[in-house]
This record gives sequence, structure tokens and C-alpha cells, in this order.
Amino acid sequence: MKVSVRMIAIVALAVQIAIDPSVSPACTGITIRPADGSIIYARTLEFALDLQSNIIVVPRGKEYVGTAPGEKPGLRWKTMYGIVGTNAFDLPVTIDGLNERGLAVGLFYFPSFAKYQDIKVDDVGKALAPWELGVFLLGTCSDVKEAVAAANGVRVGEVVQKEMGLVPGVHYIVTDASGKCVVLEYVGGELKVHEDPLGVMTNSPTFDWHMTNLSNYVNLTVSNVPQVDVGGDEIKSFGQGSGMLGLPGDFTPPSRFVRAVAFSKSAVPVATAKEGVLQAFHILNQFDIPKGAARGLDHGKEVADYTQWTTAADLKNLRYHYRTFDDSRIRMVDLKALDLDAKEIKTISMQGAEQIEDVSGKAK
Repeated sequence: MKVSVRMIAIVALAVQIAIDPSVSPACTGITIRPADGSIIYARTLEFALDLQSNIIVVPRGKEYVGTAPGEKPGLRWKTMYGIVGTNAFDLPVTIDGLNERGLAVGLFYFPSFAKYQDIKVDDVGKALAPWELGVFLLGTCSDVKEAVAAANGVRVGEVVQKEMGLVPGVHYIVTDASGKCVVLEYVGGELKVHEDPLGVMTNSPTFDWHMTNLSNYVNLTVSNVPQVDVGGDEIKSFGQGSGMLGLPGDFTPPSRFVRAVAFSKSAVPVATAKEGVLQAFHILNQFDIPKGAARGLDHGKEVADYTQWTTAADLKNLRYHYRTFDDSRIRMVDLKALDLDAKEIKTISMQGAEQIEDVSGKAK
């Protein structure tokens, strides 16, 4: 009996779905450094569940109360710096954001590896839920050094996120306007701080594992492999890209990490922040997940991760750019043009449908 390649692929996909019931959202982050000294931090957000994200503007002086396990009141703080960023479920916190001092903080899913800190009775007043750490750092810190110190001064505990019905395992990338970048991870109940000179981020496993894994790809090069002589025969590559042969192309976090390093560090240098923003969006096109290509089971129901939104923060010029699954236009919020002394958080809707322009009448 003959078995077609197509049938093998279908069976393999079915087996993969059956044996992998987990849903592991697949975010990817990169950093671009244009010649004008700007720093562009950009990332995608993939999830199967619609996070109902919008842009929020958090003013200076906004009072927050953190959440300790058991939904007890935790750390109390007031923002020193205005923030613009992307939220979820209409919450007053940012999954990804930029403050007026050029500090950016992004949350990335970190399943199976995140283990937060124990919150003892004496720790409750310093406690935060995992999704609150980002907005806390953005509201109180001006650079990476301050953010690391602030993270070491609070306790992040095992708190259930009610819209998700679970304790979300996340880790964090923190980048400032000087280009310094670190990754914060809670592993084994302790905060781990990793220097991230590449400015790249994905998901599980731990960041140090991803950096070690790069050693498997030291053969990759942007230059085409020259022809070789094999027993008197000249063997040539089929075309462009032979230097990148072996670059992993699947959607797993290790493969995306390798691709993110390869694409962001091999990109042709650009001169300006605007060019850097556009370059970041072009690179992150390579990480878009179409609905249906990455599936899993959630409580017995098949779900599919997809790229819900992509953002790019210009840390020098304080501009926050975004596009969404439903509308691929790049839109921008200028932090300097916002009222950061407003009394309440303001919202900018990310919703809207793609517009297709008819240019037939422009034919000459």
C-alpha cells in the first residue's frame, strides 16, 4: 500500500495534537539598534485565548494595590512615571509597555518553568501578582539598574488570574534607552536575573538554556556557501540562503529564539529610529503564526495560537507602535503628546478591521 507524503503529514499533525495537550503561547522579542543611537524593542504576542487587548495610558501619580495569594491586598505604590502599553482583559496593567524615561518591560509566557516566591505573613505588604510586576517596574523605575533593584525588593507570588483561571507562568524582558537589557525569571521560588546582550526573548525553557542552545548553530552564516569539489564534480547550492541551511523553522520557543537572533543580528544596519521600527516589524513578520498552524488542547477543546498583536517601542523618542491580527496597519502613540498628569487611566482601542484600498483609479 502506498502512503502519500500528504497523508504522512496529516497523521503526524494529528499525533502531535493528541500527545501535546498543553497550550503554550509563543511570543518573540527582538532589539534593533539604529545608528542614531535609538533603541527599538519589539515583540509579538501569541495566544489562543483572545486577550481583548487595548492600549492604556497610565498617568503619573496613579495609585495601585498589588495582589497577594488568596486575593489579599499586597504592595501599595504610586506611579512616578507615565506609561503607555498594551493590556489584557481591560485590566489596569501592561503586558508590554514603555515609560517616559525610555524603560520598556514585556511579559512573555513561561510555562512549566515559572515557580514564584513563597509569600509569608510578613511578605504580604510587598506582594505582587505575576502580571503586576511589569506595570510596577514601569511606574517606579527609570532604567534597568533601578528595575533589577526594585524587583529584588518585592515578592511575586502564586496568584490565580481569574480571567484565565490559573497562575500564569511568565518571565520578563527589561530594556532601557541606553540599550541595556536583562531577563527576569522566577525559577524554583527565586528571582533569577540574566544579562541579555542580544535583546532577544521567547518562552520556555529558561533564558540561560536558550543562550547555551545557540552553540548548536555556530555554523550559520549570512553568506552563501561556496561551491565545493567532490571527486572532481562541482557541487553548488540551489540558490540564495545556503549559509542559513539548518536554521530551525518551526514555532517552538527554542527555534524561534535561534531565528530571532539570526534575523535581528544579521539585519542590514539602519540609520534612524523610524527605519529601525519598520525593520523590526519586517523581521517579526517571520514569526507571525497563522491560525491553525500551532494547536493544542485546552480542557479537551482544540485551540490554536495566533499572533494577536505586534508592538515596537522606540525607547529614545518615546513612541509606541502596534499592529493587530485584524488590522495590519502600523499605528503609533507618542508618549510625549499624552497628558501624563491626567487623573485616570485612558484607553486607546486596538480594535478594528483591515482596510483594503482600491487603487484601480490611480492607473496612469
